This record gives sequence, C-alpha cells and structure tokens, in this order.
Amino acid sequence: MSQDLLDYRKPLPARKGYAREFYEFCRKHELRFQRCADCGTWRHIPRDLCAKCASTRWEWGKSSGRGKVFSWTTVMQPMLPNFETPYSPVVVELEEGVRMVTWLVGVKPEELRLDMPVEVAFEDVTAEVTLPKFRKT
Repeated sequence: MSQDLLDYRKPLPARKGYAREFYEFCRKHELRFQRCADCGTWRHIPRDLCAKCASTRWEWGKSSGRGKVFSWTTVMQPMLPNFETPYSPVVVELEEGVRMVTWLVGVKPEELRLDMPVEVAFEDVTAEVTLPKFRKT
C-alpha cells in the first residue's frame, strides 16, 4: 500500500446501503447511477423510489462520466480539520441529467466557470475507497 493511501486524513463517505454499491463501482473506476427501469429517469443519490414515476424497479446504469459545472461555493474557513483553504466543492451536472456534489481537481477556485466541461477522474484515497472527482476537459 502506498504511503499516500496511508496518509489520507479527510472524512470518508459512509458506505452503507445503496451508497455501498455506488462506491463499489467507483472502486472499479466506473461511475454508475441508478436508472428507473420503467421510465428511464437517472437518479442520484441512490434510493428505492423513482421521483418521476414512483417505480421501485431500477438498475445501475453506466455514466459517460462527462458533464459541466452547474454550481460551486468557495470555502475560506475550514469547518473540518485537514482541509486547506480556499477550496471549492462543485455541483456537476452529468450528461445523464443527474447532479452530484464533488471536487474539481487541477482547477483553482478563481478559475471556475459555469458550464465548464468536466470529466470524471477517480482518486484511490485508501485501499478500500475510491472517490469520483472531476477534472476540466
């Protein structure tokens, strides 16, 4: 195991229920979201029921991993230890229509732009956890 993986000190996502399945795909460097088997609507965060048609039938569909910056905020004062400021969590809108809060790597807060094209960039942060982050395309 590399020293970087041993040194990761930021909070890790809970990996229970459907989130466990989501992060198992991420570990394989696959970005997948639930997709309703009846109406085809994509959804994230994973859940039992389709918000559009109320179906309980769904599958894990593979995402293109491409999207655009929908929104962001810049944090100037860390709320948790081990976060260097400033940093900017972003909301990425993927081609499938789902939006997710994530990190944009390699882009300074002052360089962020609405509709900036991005693609998924997986980061193996521990031996068990891979995070889906994004980079500018």
